[in-house]
Amino acid sequence: MTSDPAPVVAIDGPAASGKGTIAFNVARALGFHYLDSGSLYRLVALRALEQNVPLNDAAALATLTGGSVVSFSAGRAWLDGRDVADALRAENVSAAASRIAVHPEVRNALLARQRAFRMPPGLVAEGRDMGSVVFPDAQLKVFLTASAEARAERRHKQLIAKGISVNIEGLLRDIRERDIRDSTRAAAPLVAAPDAVTLDTTDLSIAEVTAAVLALYREQAAAR
Repeated sequence: MTSDPAPVVAIDGPAASGKGTIAFNVARALGFHYLDSGSLYRLVALRALEQNVPLNDAAALATLTGGSVVSFSAGRAWLDGRDVADALRAENVSAAASRIAVHPEVRNALLARQRAFRMPPGLVAEGRDMGSVVFPDAQLKVFLTASAEARAERRHKQLIAKGISVNIEGLLRDIRERDIRDSTRAAAPLVAAPDAVTLDTTDLSIAEVTAAVLALYREQAAAR
């Protein structure tokens, strides 16, 4: 007899929708593992930038997905024992990650790696295709959204808090361009799964969104 797979909460959404913070909070509250799938793409982007691999060379980029040890702990990301959390959040790395994510070869290469994070007692996975592609059988699928202006303001505050001087108009333009790129790509476009619950976080606090997702999960868990 095979045991049921560990439960998965899939949280998807566009750039700066707050999915990373919410997913981390939900995972901590439930005692589940946490997957920041975007960091896997940013790790590939970081390696590509460090090794001068062209961002349009899909085959070469796909080879960068293997041969390294990746882990997430205490809000940090580790690549072969090196703490790369801050490097992954750099705007050039985020922009490069969005560009390489359009390649089916890269997405396919990372699929098994993402699914390997599914372990007892459960997993909270966040990204852009967690519910639609990576974990189509997730117990709960949530799609977070917010206005582009609200997302640009959030990203601006995050970067300013880190001492990074940025122009909010430029951030807004980048977010809108990324939305178009993510939602129109041929491979796993950004879209809410048919059975996902959509939450507009524009006027909600982090605590309110976290509580809403936890309530949804517990409601579904009680009904099973």
